[in-house]
Amino acid sequence: MRHSISTKIFTSETLRLAVVLAVAVQALALGAGWAQEPAPPRFDEEIAKQQKIFNSRGADVPEGYITGRTLLSYLQMLPGFCGSLGALGSSDRWLDIGAGAGQAILDYYAAEADSTGKMCTGSAGKVRAVAMSIEDRRTDKWHRRAASLGDDRIRYLAGKRLRQYASEELGKFQIITDVFGGFSYTDDLSGFVERTLRLLETGGVFYTLVQSVHLEDGKDNPKTAYLTELVDASGRDDKICAWLKRTACVEVSCESKSNWNAPTELIAVKKVCGEVSVPRVKLLKYEAGDPPGRRFELEP
Repeated sequence: MRHSISTKIFTSETLRLAVVLAVAVQALALGAGWAQEPAPPRFDEEIAKQQKIFNSRGADVPEGYITGRTLLSYLQMLPGFCGSLGALGSSDRWLDIGAGAGQAILDYYAAEADSTGKMCTGSAGKVRAVAMSIEDRRTDKWHRRAASLGDDRIRYLAGKRLRQYASEELGKFQIITDVFGGFSYTDDLSGFVERTLRLLETGGVFYTLVQSVHLEDGKDNPKTAYLTELVDASGRDDKICAWLKRTACVEVSCESKSNWNAPTELIAVKKVCGEVSVPRVKLLKYEAGDPPGRRFELEP
């Protein structure tokens, strides 16, 4: 009888200790998890503000959010683009990301003999062009030109971001342009660049630019209010062009403009093989604007 009572006491004490240990272990595990996996920053409010800018109309459109850039402005900001376009023919394709009203494509297809588009048209004819915009900003001029040319020559895509299109839906392109489009606005920089490059045929070129950044030539004013920043895991500044040049299967050229209103990098990325791989970065900061303020960190 005495043995039976001591056994019950021992069993009860053992159970109590087991529960205490289990709770302690669980607390330690949760603590370790919190220390190793901090909650990712949330940018829902800023993304919502940015969406309002995308959808703005009339007097509500911010001054810096330009949706009717001409082909001439493309030629001024994308060195080499006109020559590349002129070297293509009628079976080739051009994708313009962040096209707004598609004015650059309309200029390219303008009927006037002295139009800017004539400068970039080779003997093999005009390429087929696709305008892509988050919001539909087509004008009557676009609709008239599209009706006269047919959908096989100029096409307008709206209502979705680049990442929401299947590759088969878009096809392949010989030239892709982005003038203050997705490259300047995306919150997923690595993903955007990789998806863009995968849409290029081998030998094709992606022309873009980004303002208010650390320039490759190092001549930007250190007092610049940088809009797009890139840092390594230690918080040291890196450069967008240096990061792009670490991408597999591309050749990157950058032209630094330190004498512009904001230090701007003019970028051309040529795809030289099929296995594109872009170094990953994660978003640390996003502040809505035209363009937004962004800070990215290189992942190991």
